[in-house]
Order: sequence, then C-alpha cells, then structure tokens
Amino acid sequence: MTKNEVIKIANCSGFYGDKLSAAKDMVDGGPIDVLTGDYLAELTMTILYNQKLKRGEDHGYVGTFLKQFKDVAEKCQQEGIKIVTNAGGLNPKGMASMIEDIVSELNLELKVAYIDGDDLMPELSRLNESGEEIKNIDTNVSLFDYDKKAVTANAYFGAWGIKEALDSGADVVICPRVTDAAVVIGPAAWKFNWQRNDYDKLAGALAAGHLIECGAQVTGGNYSFFREVPSFSNVGYPIAEIEEDGNFTITKHPNTGGLVSVGTVTAQLLYEISSPAYINPDVIANFDTLKIEQKSNDRVYVSGCKGSSPPDKHKVCINLAGGFRNGIELLLTGLDIEEKADLITDSIFENVGGREQFDKVDVQLHRTDKINPNSNEEAQAFLRIDVMSKDADKVGRLFNAKIVELALANFPGWTGRSGVVPSGPFIEYWPALVDSKFIREQVHFLGETKEVVPTSQLDYEEILYQKEPYSNPEIDKTILEEIPFGNLYGTRSGDKGGCANVGVWAKNKDSYAFLYDFLTVDKFKELLPDLSNFEIERYELPNILSLNFYVRGILQDGVSSSTRMDPQAKSLGEYLRAKIIQAPKQLL
Repeated sequence: MTKNEVIKIANCSGFYGDKLSAAKDMVDGGPIDVLTGDYLAELTMTILYNQKLKRGEDHGYVGTFLKQFKDVAEKCQQEGIKIVTNAGGLNPKGMASMIEDIVSELNLELKVAYIDGDDLMPELSRLNESGEEIKNIDTNVSLFDYDKKAVTANAYFGAWGIKEALDSGADVVICPRVTDAAVVIGPAAWKFNWQRNDYDKLAGALAAGHLIECGAQVTGGNYSFFREVPSFSNVGYPIAEIEEDGNFTITKHPNTGGLVSVGTVTAQLLYEISSPAYINPDVIANFDTLKIEQKSNDRVYVSGCKGSSPPDKHKVCINLAGGFRNGIELLLTGLDIEEKADLITDSIFENVGGREQFDKVDVQLHRTDKINPNSNEEAQAFLRIDVMSKDADKVGRLFNAKIVELALANFPGWTGRSGVVPSGPFIEYWPALVDSKFIREQVHFLGETKEVVPTSQLDYEEILYQKEPYSNPEIDKTILEEIPFGNLYGTRSGDKGGCANVGVWAKNKDSYAFLYDFLTVDKFKELLPDLSNFEIERYELPNILSLNFYVRGILQDGVSSSTRMDPQAKSLGEYLRAKIIQAPKQLL
C-alpha cells in the first residue's frame, strides 16, 4: 500500500426518493471503489412500516434501489466496485433475495451479503423483564410505562458487520438500520484493515460518512450562500477519498454542477448534530478537533479528527402507533384577523363536541397578512387546527363534515385549503438507548451466519478526548450597522427526533469572534421569539468557526407526527439568517 493510497467512496442517495439516476451517474462519471446509498431517515422507517402493512411482510425495503442496482450491476462487476447500502430497511433478507434474482437474471457473479439482528421487536418483553427501561432520550419516559404500542424497534448498527461481509468476499452488502455513516466507515475499515481501537482513523471515516450521507447537501445543495454555486444543473453527488490515517478529501465527479467548498463542507458537518462529540457505535468523533481546508476547485481536505471510545449503549429507533389525526387550514383575510381566528376556532370545537375529547389539539395562527396589501394574497393569514386521538372516529369524516357545516355561517371571507393538513393514522417517534450487551448483529453470506460483537463489549482500553480551551479575540464594536444576519453567517438546520439543530458558521476569524460573543442562547431566543419557550443548548466548534444550537422538543414526537409547518426544521436556519442585527462595521 502506497502512502497516498485512498479508497474512493461515492454516495448516490441521501433519502428515499433522491435522484434515481444518481447511482448510474456515480458509476459512469469516473473511477470509484465503493458505491453507497443512504435511504433511512427516521421518517423512512415509518414509510417502510406502512409499506409492510399494505403490501405484506415480504416488503419493507427500499424498492427503488432495485432499479438503481440493475442499472449499475454489470459495470460494478467489471470494475470491481463494491456496493454497500442500508436500503434493506425493515427487511434486509428480502432485499438481498431480490438483488440475487437480478444478479442471476443478468448472468453476473456478484456475491451478496445481508445483515440483520437490528429488529428488537421480538426482544422487547425480554428487555422489560431484564430491567432495561428503554427511556425516551428526549422525555426520559420509559417505553414500558407508556400507553402506546411499539410497531417497530430497530437498533442502529455500526460498521463492523459491513467490514466482516467485505472481508468474507461480498460484492454487495445489504444493511438494515445502520447509522448513516456506517456504510462509509465499513468499507474504509475493510480497505485499510483498521482495528476496533483505531479511534482517530475511525473518527475521520465517521466524519466523511456524515458529510456524504445526505448526497448533494455537501456539494452545494441547500447551501445558504447559494449564489456561490456556479450551477445547479446536474449537481454532482459527493465522493469521499479516504486515506489510511482517516484524513480525507470531499470532491465530486468532473463536469458536474454544484460546489465543494469549505462552506458547503462546514454546513453539512453541522447538519443534524447536537454536541460536537458525534456518537456512533464504533467511535465518538470529536468534530471540534478537525480541520477543513480548500485544496483546489471542488476538493476540500478534512484532517485531524480525534476519536474517543464508543459508548456502551446503542441508539434504537422505535416507532409507536400514535393514533389518528385530522385537521384543517383556513385562510383569514383583511381586518380583525385574530378575532376571526378566535371566532372560528370556538365555533369548530363547539360543533364537534368540545376540545377535551381529543388527545391533542394544536392551533396555529400564522400572520402572513400585510398592512395595506397590494394583492388578495397579501391580505391573507392562515389558521391551522390539528387534532389527534386514539379513536379514529373522533378525527374521521364526521370531524370534517362538522367544520364544513360552518362554511356559510361564520367569519366573512371563509376560504379553506384542502389537503394541506395530514389526516389518518400517524406514527410517533421514540428515540431510546439500549445496553449494547443486548445487541446481536448477524452477517449472512454464502449460507453462513457470523455474529459481530459491539466494540464496547470487548476489552479495549478507554480513550477519552479533552476539549482544548478557546480564547476569543477582541472585536471593535463601537461602530455598528444594521444588516441581515445572513449577510455574514451561513446556517444549516434539521431534525433530530423531536428536537432540531441550527448550525451557524462564519467565513473568517473576525466574524466568528463577534458571533461567539453575540449569539448566546438568550440572543438566539430574542431573534427567534417563537422558540423562546424551548430548552436550547449551545455548542462551540471554533476549529471550523461555528456554533450549534440544539432545540429540544420543537418537533414534538418526531417528523411523522409533528404539527409544525416545517416538521423537519429545514428552514429554521434561513429564518435566523433573515433577522436584522447590529454588527460591527469592520466586518462588512
């Protein structure tokens, strides 16, 4: 192995529904060693569960991946490209069987492995009897004290099952609910034969996996400073060129749109994190230690990420049968908006038999109306009412009918919008931790099954990371000027179960020095007053000129049941960038 040898890992999917042709684009666009695809957002587990309910137990995997695989299988065999994906979802065995059918149909010789054991549903009773409480990470309530039924429970596996499959000779590895970065860490550990306690190397691969797992988000997609992106036509998907020491380069294929810059990489590093200590079953990567450098056009080098020993618990994605929901959105126009909202809200609940019959009622009035409007739409606000119940009849057709009855007998200008508020059964997300001693990860390949023991259950010396102190330089704040926050700072926000994060970064050290002092939690709440009642934590990453704010409980019980207009908190960062602040003129 030469000193500069790398493994080129290309990701073709950031979610279930991402660009279908991306797999072929990545395989045809230039040399790569591994093709990965990440499909399992927390919401996707709900989608796959509903798929199994409707279509049967032999479903529950990401069906679109089968077409992607068929498009690239022959070339992957010719060029020795490995394929690693979590498209197995709730049924990796079923997915592997379908992949083997395609291999046979195409007369290829690709060998397929699959991983399972993540499904803890059969183990819940035993876990309860053993005293394992499985508490909700956000609310601290035990699953076994809760009144709603679990429908899925899947542990997040790490990378060592993937490495075992590749070591055994697999060409295709079908994973279940592994962590997003595991599909990258596993191939890197296989390539360089990393050991379980090579924590710095693993931490680097974890950072690489985190960066490319959301596809085009690291190559210019959803980027605050989007004017910097030369073209959004045919945006290239990301490639991580990982070195033996765990350092890596983020890039994309030539002649593709998008951008790979310090900014796009910083933005994605901040996506959906809480503490800079980013936890994985294999290692904890300390994002406040790494360095990000622009090496050339569309090539960004990330180095020096320090790793710590992994935790002794595995995260579990549990989904509960939340009940049923319904709702309505009404447009309120012109004068007396709040009085009209109160009138119709009271009338609706009087007509349907009272608020108290529902498990949850959420009423939101959004003042999008303007004074002295220049269009009909500028005169409109909208009122959204959501109701939830374990009783489907209480939030069914009769609920809608009772609202429609009021259409000619209530506020002036009655206008409703149909299809805006979700209705029907919903799933409640329940993130939890389970002692890793209960984890039984299994790799199935060529008729044999091997068990992979979590690192925390092996006898390795514990290695911890100590945070380095940061000294903030003084900035002249005597001359201030009003500007939008986003003129100086970029943001990236997203969902973490029922919580959300807003990462903020500066482009230079002086701007960060001001940001560090200026954007306290109190100031954050002042700028975003609708978040003032939530518990918010601030984390500092001075190495990449960034802050991260973690907002607890804002998404209620997770994306699939949230009543927020933006249930995944994707727009929170841009909301912050729109706020007017007073900043030192020297920064402008």
